Amino acid sequence: MTAPAPADLDVVIVDGYVDEPAHFGVPPYISTYPRYVAGALVYAGVPERAITYHTIDEIRETRALRGDVADADLFVYVGGMTVPGKYVGGTPAEPDEVRDLAWTAEGTSLMGGPVRFGVGDENEGATDTERRDLDYDFVAKGDVEAAAYDLVTNGLDGFSDRMRDVGEVTQWARDGAFVVEQHPCHPDYLIAELETSRGCAYRCSFCTEPLYGDPDFRPPPSVVGEVDALSDAGVGHFRLGRQADILAYGGDGERPNPDALRTLYGGIREVAPDLQTLHLDNMNPVTIVDYPDLSREGIEVIAEHNTPGDTAAFGLESADPVVQEQNNLLVSAEECLEAVRVVNEVGGWRPSDDRLPKLLPGINLVHGLEGERPETYEHNRSFLHSLLEEDLLVRRINIRQVMAFAGTEMSDTGADIAKAHKKQFKSYKREIRETVDNPMLQRVAPPGTVLPDVHLEYHEDGTTFGRQLGTYPLLVGIPGERPLGETVDVAVVDHGYRSVTGVPYPLDLNAASMRELRAIPGIGKSRAGDIVVGRPYGSVGDVEAGADVDLARFATVSAPSAGD
Repeated sequence: MTAPAPADLDVVIVDGYVDEPAHFGVPPYISTYPRYVAGALVYAGVPERAITYHTIDEIRETRALRGDVADADLFVYVGGMTVPGKYVGGTPAEPDEVRDLAWTAEGTSLMGGPVRFGVGDENEGATDTERRDLDYDFVAKGDVEAAAYDLVTNGLDGFSDRMRDVGEVTQWARDGAFVVEQHPCHPDYLIAELETSRGCAYRCSFCTEPLYGDPDFRPPPSVVGEVDALSDAGVGHFRLGRQADILAYGGDGERPNPDALRTLYGGIREVAPDLQTLHLDNMNPVTIVDYPDLSREGIEVIAEHNTPGDTAAFGLESADPVVQEQNNLLVSAEECLEAVRVVNEVGGWRPSDDRLPKLLPGINLVHGLEGERPETYEHNRSFLHSLLEEDLLVRRINIRQVMAFAGTEMSDTGADIAKAHKKQFKSYKREIRETVDNPMLQRVAPPGTVLPDVHLEYHEDGTTFGRQLGTYPLLVGIPGERPLGETVDVAVVDHGYRSVTGVPYPLDLNAASMRELRAIPGIGKSRAGDIVVGRPYGSVGDVEAGADVDLARFATVSAPSAGD
């Protein structure tokens, strides 16, 4: 039988990957994986027009799209997850869904991405995972983009599991940028993740990043060229999310290289001068502890070029010294606290009084690790409360139970500890949300903080909920049911544990609803009624809201019509 020529292939890529819970969904986020696969296919000779991309949510919502999967000569599923939690705006594909797609495909099927580390029965913490082929013809145990390239060039007859090199990813990243135009949230509400490096110099017990080997950095022109191509394809939101430590970029994997960061960030700003979001993900606190001066310089570079609301996730993982020792964790609670102080000092400034800080730390805590005991919870509580006591800011606290992936040291222990402590974990997590998250959020985003470009996503109980694009964007509830899909600026008026209430900014006092007026701090039902009765107003100063209400911080007035 004659092998199919690449130019004659029809290919479907289904994207079931989500990187972080409760922040990005599928949509409005696109990872590197489907883009690099698309670029590898194009480089192998498959025409762009012959490559179709769907998110797993599209497949769920429109069953007819399964016909695309069935008819494709090559079906590529990219997916998997390494962070458990509650997902908002999209849910990673469950194993049964992934298997069902393989059964649907009548052509050759290929599965790859983080799913190669293993899957559990459900996408949640306290879970043991194992590697399964889920009835696919081929499973990429190396890079799925390299597998796709080799599979096509070998006439769909197989490939060797391998990792792609820097030259390949530089080319494929540019060649695959076109596929973002097929994402359902393109162009206005889509953030593209960028990979700056992979691998890690350290070996924490539960982490999958060391499975990629020692740190391997893409040079600035490689990443900047990808941003250039994505920008040309209409993307305006970017997240430097695929690295273990942004401060180590361009160095030896441990020592910071501020000049490399300056070239990277400056280059991104040069090719995408009108970008709307430039955020990052991981920053290793041990780098700040070991190299304080170089780290400060690197953080200054990031805060100079990024957009407000950026978060540097710190992998403290546990404040318990016993757990730290048994799991090769890198920093003590006090060392992590010092790293938080540094980021607050260097990156925690606000571009204006009513905006979020430029760069704040986030804290990651993982439960179910080796050595966990009742005292572990007390150590973590003490650390988190010390943040409040020192008036330090952190953008978010991520508390989760471990997923035990094959190939990590935790695979020997599995999820047994996490399962045994699940009841205690749930009550402790609820306590932290109430006693730490809420007061911290009030400090990070006090009343009057303006969140530009909040995209309205869904209605619930008479409230409209939306988010900005970025790393760990706040969930925002706006009183009333507003048209979905719109983008509005919002001023914060109240706080939950991990979300805020806001009103459209500036709020037009001549048109605002009673619910919107009552949401403004200091204005209750009676005052809101008086404001409505007194319309129209010529200026905010004409409104008698009471001396204790800073109305000008939230509101404006529209010009009265001629008939008023």
